[in-house]
Amino acid sequence: MKRYTVKDLSSEEKLRLLCSNGFWYTMDFDGKLPAAAVSDGPVGLRAERKNEKGETVTLASVSYPSAQLLANTWNKDCATLLGECLADDCYEKNVDILLGPGANIKRHPLNGRNFEYYSEDPLLAGEMAKSYIEGVQSRGIGACLKHFCCNNSEYNRFEQSSEVDERTLREIYYVPFEIACKAKPVSMMSAYNKINGQYASENKKGFKVLREEFGFDGAMYSDWEAVRNRTLSAKAGCDIEFPFNEENYKKFTEDYKSGKITEEELDACAQRVLNLAYRCKEMQTGKGVKRTVEQRFEAAQKIAEEGMVLLKNEGAILPLKKGVKAALFGCYAKPEAGMIAGDGSSRVVPLTKKFDLGKLLEEELSVKIPFETMFYYDKVLGTNGYAHYAAKPHVGKNMAAAADINIICVGTGVNIEAESYDRTDMRLPLAQERAILDLAAINPDTVVIIFAGSAIDVSAWEDKVKAIIYAGFCGERGMEALCNILCGKVNPCGKLSETFPVNYCRSAVASGYCDTAATRYTEGVDVGYRYYDRHPKDVKYPFGFGLSYSEFKYSDLKIKAKGLCAEVCFAVENVSAIDGSEIAQVYVQECSPTVYRPVKELRGFAKVKIKAGEKANVCISLTERAFAYYSVAEDCWRVNDGAYKIFAGSSSQNILLSKTVFIEDGKIKF
Repeated sequence: MKRYTVKDLSSEEKLRLLCSNGFWYTMDFDGKLPAAAVSDGPVGLRAERKNEKGETVTLASVSYPSAQLLANTWNKDCATLLGECLADDCYEKNVDILLGPGANIKRHPLNGRNFEYYSEDPLLAGEMAKSYIEGVQSRGIGACLKHFCCNNSEYNRFEQSSEVDERTLREIYYVPFEIACKAKPVSMMSAYNKINGQYASENKKGFKVLREEFGFDGAMYSDWEAVRNRTLSAKAGCDIEFPFNEENYKKFTEDYKSGKITEEELDACAQRVLNLAYRCKEMQTGKGVKRTVEQRFEAAQKIAEEGMVLLKNEGAILPLKKGVKAALFGCYAKPEAGMIAGDGSSRVVPLTKKFDLGKLLEEELSVKIPFETMFYYDKVLGTNGYAHYAAKPHVGKNMAAAADINIICVGTGVNIEAESYDRTDMRLPLAQERAILDLAAINPDTVVIIFAGSAIDVSAWEDKVKAIIYAGFCGERGMEALCNILCGKVNPCGKLSETFPVNYCRSAVASGYCDTAATRYTEGVDVGYRYYDRHPKDVKYPFGFGLSYSEFKYSDLKIKAKGLCAEVCFAVENVSAIDGSEIAQVYVQECSPTVYRPVKELRGFAKVKIKAGEKANVCISLTERAFAYYSVAEDCWRVNDGAYKIFAGSSSQNILLSKTVFIEDGKIKF
């Protein structure tokens, strides 16, 4: 096939090329050009096709743990693995470009799409997105990094303006995209919202930063139906509008004829679209499906096992002992397919149709485990369960009072966390909180499993139960992963990629200004733990926190430096009798800054497996950026001379080692 350039296309063809072909394809002009097929699916492929009746149906595919749970692994290899598996799903459904990952910052705990995003911290979010893209594209499928930029709430998302100062953009909201661009994604998607009054699809200033500073060389396209003015978006550098919009296309053509967009501007966009189509086909040469469906299930389970977070384990009630008399409660213990997930463009039709934690536990514990629904989402229904049976012995029932340990599965799901609207509350539905309290009142040896996509307010019941596991939206092998953790076959090793505040009113954004037109990012660079470091009493579970069945000890911090780069090394010892994995984190603080800076910022992390009684040496490299802030006055990153503290710890609020270094004349000194 001849490789066409913009010189081979007429102006009419270039205009049409920039407006896509239907809902999921780039324009091919009846085979003249290769077409690229795109599809939703950052946590599992959501491919839509026409059936024999002409109806649009969503094809079933492997449902993986959500981005939020993936980030809780703090394991870049898990992100790469997920990307590789998703590429296999794409090959099977004839998809060339996967619309993911989402690298937006989790600024607001009630954002309806938080389950699609990685973290409140830009370094962690960027590194996970970068590894995910590398995994997808290593297998010949293109990735689409999204949503650029400041898509941090679903409230009136088509018109809301995210009002963000330049320094905060540079230090927080741009950074995940900057890091992810190192993986050379073939495409990127602009957001729905406005940024400082300008629609994201017309964000010429931001697109210039992406291309000229971050090295993005792919095609930029709009989120679906996000384009208001095709001409302005094209002039800004938005290459493809999705889906095809007849009215926008006609106006675009008229504007071209009247000189509102130049041939040079049109050519720049068209060439990038051509490059995208050819690049996707070339990437696939010699590649195809690598893993079987069963192997992809195994990968999904591995990620879920590494991403679930043990938040509480009083009296070492977990892991469960074989033969323990346990009772199981809550509709989430036996959810229907797709229930434990967020809704919207990333919702997957899973291949597995039935999930049953009780049966899995019975097999592992060699006991019969009674079950009572108690509630269904946010309701207590006579047809779904008998809540009062659960809280006391009843004829024919052997429930809370008779069990040694109660396990109750609670959470959110597709009718609470979703694209297009935000959550109304950080708390669980009242019916679920009542169920937890009723069970704990009868038997405090209660274990709570939370299936959710973002932070949960646990204040009403946390002190009344013995253990809590944050299972997240864990995919279709999540129940197997959870069972393995509950029974001790897997040692929990996930840590929170976002802070859990005590409640919403004490979150960083609760008092911020928001109306139907604009949201002011008044907290500036103090996003997530950067805010809570100054308000530690507002935190229930800090960023980077997670328990293990193992216990770890940190020691022997040493720092080597060359210029403005440093290598931070320290020992982590497993002082328990159980093999485990620890996520060690390195933070940096400028001691006497000349501009406002957060108390400390995450600058590196490592996940290490350590056998019982053994010690691992952890080394984390820091570059010049680890000490820098963005100077708006100078339009560049700047490192001040002065004293800096380097911290190593197991969470943002559990710093175990520290050392002070000094920067003078562009060099680190001791």
